[in-house]
Amino acid sequence: MKFTCCSNSFDLDRRVLIMGVLNVTPDSFSDGGDNVVPDLAIANALAMIDAGADIIDIGGESTRPGAEPVNAADELARVHPVISGLRKETDVPVSIDTWKSPVARDSIAAGAVIINDISGFNRDPEMKRVAADTGAGCVVMHMRGTPQTMQSQTDYDDLIGEIKAYFVRALEDLKAAGVAPDNICLDPGIGFSKTAEQNLMLLRRLAEFGGCGCPILLGPSRKSFIGKTLGIDDPGARIWGTAAAVALGVGAGARIIRVHDVAAMRQVADMALALSSA
Repeated sequence: MKFTCCSNSFDLDRRVLIMGVLNVTPDSFSDGGDNVVPDLAIANALAMIDAGADIIDIGGESTRPGAEPVNAADELARVHPVISGLRKETDVPVSIDTWKSPVARDSIAAGAVIINDISGFNRDPEMKRVAADTGAGCVVMHMRGTPQTMQSQTDYDDLIGEIKAYFVRALEDLKAAGVAPDNICLDPGIGFSKTAEQNLMLLRRLAEFGGCGCPILLGPSRKSFIGKTLGIDDPGARIWGTAAAVALGVGAGARIIRVHDVAAMRQVADMALALSSA
């Protein structure tokens, strides 16, 4: 299976991709404030690349539950200098974590090659056009509502079936807009409009999304369902719970893993792939 983003093409049968999280925000749930200075953000991104990251995912708006929205101008002011600066230092692909088309288009012009849209390319109608026009890779995530409302929308009759149906519609819409199938991957949205118990079920049944025909991206890193399960309040102390989720996810077919702790999860992902492929 391949994942293509602009001029980059990844063979996901041979390697699990590690997507390093770089939040250039003051209020993200785990690392808010760590990367608000562009030079520091670039240095931290380069450190993740040295630790084994294949992609750097840059976000300028927190998507934690209840986070305050950020306008496009402020979001661009945060991400643009980091993307353009990072492009001068490395050719490792950059992803822009945004649901806003002006931010996505500017970020791709600055050097990003992937759009990671938590709304599944549904909230801003121009996002599909940006993806089609640029040839960017597309991460289609499942979520109900917005970060402000999502945790009040966790009532599902059939969690897995409803996420599958969401993906089918999203794939049809993106392909109709002119996005190539190889440019799309799917993220079931761990932690977004789901309870802790639903997140555990999602991980246990992750392999069922393989029938959608696209690579699966998994983002369990340091999230609250791990804290609730293990009784750990500090997100930075959830590394072992994250490792368990990553290992299980790779074994179930996830081939792109979005994490904060790159060096550790590089080893976990590589070992899990070796075990599942033996």
